[in-house]
Amino acid sequence: MLKLGEYNNLEIVRERDQGIYLCDEEGDEVLLPNKYVPEQFQIRDVLRVFVYLDSSERIVSTTLEPYATIKSFAYLKCTNVSEIGAFLDWGLEKDLFVPFKEQASKMRVGSWYLVYVYLDEETNRLVASSKTNAFLDNSLVLLSAYDEVDLIASHPSPHGWNMIINQKYIGLIYSDEIFQKINVGDQLKGYVKKVRPDGKVDLTLQRHGFRSIEPNAEQVLKELESSGGFIDLNDKSDPEDIKEVFQLSKKSFKRAIGTLYKARKITIEKDGIRLVGE
Repeated sequence: MLKLGEYNNLEIVRERDQGIYLCDEEGDEVLLPNKYVPEQFQIRDVLRVFVYLDSSERIVSTTLEPYATIKSFAYLKCTNVSEIGAFLDWGLEKDLFVPFKEQASKMRVGSWYLVYVYLDEETNRLVASSKTNAFLDNSLVLLSAYDEVDLIASHPSPHGWNMIINQKYIGLIYSDEIFQKINVGDQLKGYVKKVRPDGKVDLTLQRHGFRSIEPNAEQVLKELESSGGFIDLNDKSDPEDIKEVFQLSKKSFKRAIGTLYKARKITIEKDGIRLVGE
């Protein structure tokens, strides 16, 4: 069966005036229009294509890569609003439809929205929803402390930033754990601090304890190398200045430069830190 909203590996079965027809293992066929047909191909070649519905609601394939696939979140721009809903640019010829009932707030042309892409079973159409929390489930969180996770910034709260975790769960990074600017839709690497009994997940952008020393030291080293071997910050510097340059807390920064100092990679001077040999 052809999989709507996903990449399909399909075999070329025949060529026609409008393009080439591709077929899956079950014999279902889909057109790849001429504009996407490779310059050189042979019958029985296998192509990786994205399958969706065109403006006439016909199943069609493309070699274009959309910004999101089915059952995933993406940050997309609104291109049009009509009497039935809004439309988002997701990298394909036909924009992605968002019904009014699936808009957390009324969408406006030119604005960007974090949405979830899914198949509407009633219409068999690919649609999106900005009511993202409805597609996250923390009833059974299969995560543990120290796990590295993929994050998408969802929305700020009075306590910090809510994050979508591994496209499945919702979690929170508290304000005192944030040392960089975050915007809705940002994709980040993070770490689990704690999974609470009620399913809530506490997150951090820094590795915990001794686990954070080595990567943070590497980060400081790279920043030094790109700055000519000297930076006018040290363990006595203002925490906000450290945060601005390294996106680290002062505590993490002191650990990092201590590691580098012990490894004889840097010297710590009264007005900053310097690479050894510089």
